[in-house]
Amino acid sequence: MKVNQVDAKRKGLRIALAIAVGFTWATLSGAIVPFLGPMFAAQFLIGSARPLTLSTSLGNGVLVLTTGVVMQFITMSIGDRPPALLMILGFFYFICFFLRAKGKGGGAVFLILIVAVVVPLMTILNPVVGNAIVAILVHAVVTGTLLMWLAHALIPDRSRIDAQAAAVASHPLAVRFAVANTVILLVAFLACLTVDGLETAAVIPITVASLLSQFEVAGTTRAAIGLVMVNLLGGLVASAAFVLLQVHPTPTFLFLIVFLAGLIFGGRAALEDRNAKVYAGALMTFLIVFGLGVSPLPGSAAETFSTRVNYILVAVGYTIFMAALLWPQSTRENAVRQDTSR
Repeated sequence: MKVNQVDAKRKGLRIALAIAVGFTWATLSGAIVPFLGPMFAAQFLIGSARPLTLSTSLGNGVLVLTTGVVMQFITMSIGDRPPALLMILGFFYFICFFLRAKGKGGGAVFLILIVAVVVPLMTILNPVVGNAIVAILVHAVVTGTLLMWLAHALIPDRSRIDAQAAAVASHPLAVRFAVANTVILLVAFLACLTVDGLETAAVIPITVASLLSQFEVAGTTRAAIGLVMVNLLGGLVASAAFVLLQVHPTPTFLFLIVFLAGLIFGGRAALEDRNAKVYAGALMTFLIVFGLGVSPLPGSAAETFSTRVNYILVAVGYTIFMAALLWPQSTRENAVRQDTSR
């Protein structure tokens, strides 16, 4: 048990180091979306105690590039026909959620889901960014991979046991669950396209997609409340961090802020318990909110940052409300049985 605790601490340190280095470098280099590379690095590091192989990393890059090109082509071809676009996107989202509900696909499904959300939105809402969004995403995956390898090189895993990721159980109502999640995400996507003033609100469907990917721990009312509170905590910590950075805007302070947040949330995400994915989601929320604050996207003043934080709050509340409304009742009851039997 002590060895496991030591391994978890080292894993948490790797997460904190990778996102701090990546976030600081992306910000200093003027990256348009500085949180993407660190976000992918965190996903890779949380998902496995071992570094991804070169073949897997190349596969991730090809997957993102292929999905991004396909999504951009579809959006540019039928973007002026929203019903047709939503039908195709809904099919993509359904496949992603169905595979996750079946415990298949692993991190590749998360990559596809994020790309299928970001590329169409940016292509429609911000043509300047949209023209380069595929390259930005591929660069982010490559950056995340390099950060992962760097973290493992500096803080290697000393466990003699080549631990394998635990198999994810298949959801008892995978189809109905995937349909519900698809509807939830599509409504958030549609809101960004139709509601005035949501040009920078791509963060809403991104956050919704991230939260829905945490479905394993959100099956009960207690777990759902915990999910809301911890993700809100991630947003609040990001807001406080942004204010502190405005007071002392130096690269060293930026690094320390992100590193500390990585230790708080990433350290808990590294533990092998049922709350790990909740804290992993909170870390994603922190990176997204804080990243939008320091991003050079148009209108990055404090007032706009406050608006973006509100977007996060809306996304979290919307996701939990819609999940409680649309998820199959028997699914929640099954989750309650699992929760009480532990």
